[in-house]
Amino acid sequence: MPTQGWARSLCLAMLLCAANAVAQAADAVAPLAVVEVKPGVFVHTGALEDWAPANGGDVANLGFVVGNRCVAVIDTGGTPAIGQALKAAIARATPLPVCYVINTHAHPDHVLGNVAFVDGDKPAPRFVASARFSPALTAREPYWLNSLKRDFGITLPSSSVVFPGLSVDKSLDLDLGDRVLTLQAWPTAHTDNDLTVYDQRTRTLFSGDLLFVRHLPALDGNLRGWLSVMADLRRLPVDTVVPGHGPVSADWPGVMDAQANYLGALLRETREALRKHLTIQQAVDSIVVTPGTSWLLTDRFHKRNVTAAYAELEWEDPDPAEAPKATKP
Repeated sequence: MPTQGWARSLCLAMLLCAANAVAQAADAVAPLAVVEVKPGVFVHTGALEDWAPANGGDVANLGFVVGNRCVAVIDTGGTPAIGQALKAAIARATPLPVCYVINTHAHPDHVLGNVAFVDGDKPAPRFVASARFSPALTAREPYWLNSLKRDFGITLPSSSVVFPGLSVDKSLDLDLGDRVLTLQAWPTAHTDNDLTVYDQRTRTLFSGDLLFVRHLPALDGNLRGWLSVMADLRRLPVDTVVPGHGPVSADWPGVMDAQANYLGALLRETREALRKHLTIQQAVDSIVVTPGTSWLLTDRFHKRNVTAAYAELEWEDPDPAEAPKATKP
């Protein structure tokens, strides 16, 4: 019947209009700026600033690795909009699908863009993180969402916070097609759920926030554990490292020296403050960043680091080498 033909034509026109609208919306998203630091390894370098509305939450280093079969994303940014822009950058670089979205830890500047990779992707990628990631994100999710609403004016439902479906207890290899990524979960260091991603082909390490370059390290886990993990990281055969914050570097393991010096000094000086029986406020006031260093964001993070270090070390057993020697009767 003519009426049926007209109805079919109308439906087809509406579908075409909807498809065009979706395509235009996708085209309207400006791709995130990325650099191919090694063949098939792309990195976006975030601003060396605090997670804040002024920079749109774009402060973490993000990346993706392209195999012959699919793409793995490493961290997704501090807002859904950054995740969308990263997704657009991937689409510009390769037609291959995203098969994995990997989070190096559960801080908002690294994970709140995850939701961009859920919407419209078929099949949806698998989300991967440390086995301790989900409890950490569950505990902090309300605070991250509140910060987005209060500071950024972005209201998100809790369903927009994406949890991993694949957890890494120790290590896990992911095959992207003629390209294997080795994921390794670490003991408590920067956080209690740190994960690194190592591209075997190019010997590129995505360290997450186990490494800060120029941006003052932020302690949210265990100071002694972080120094221990850094010693283990130094033994990895790395040609290029992508820190969680700061420029990509080929100076491995020398690029870790500045962070090791800062964290080592924080450990020594906090222990000294405790030996002198200083209160936590006295320690915060007296322990300063070594003069002459070029760290950024010291005002934002150093006092918080001292507070965390003091709380960690306050009840530690004395180092036997430093304990007073017993005197003979």
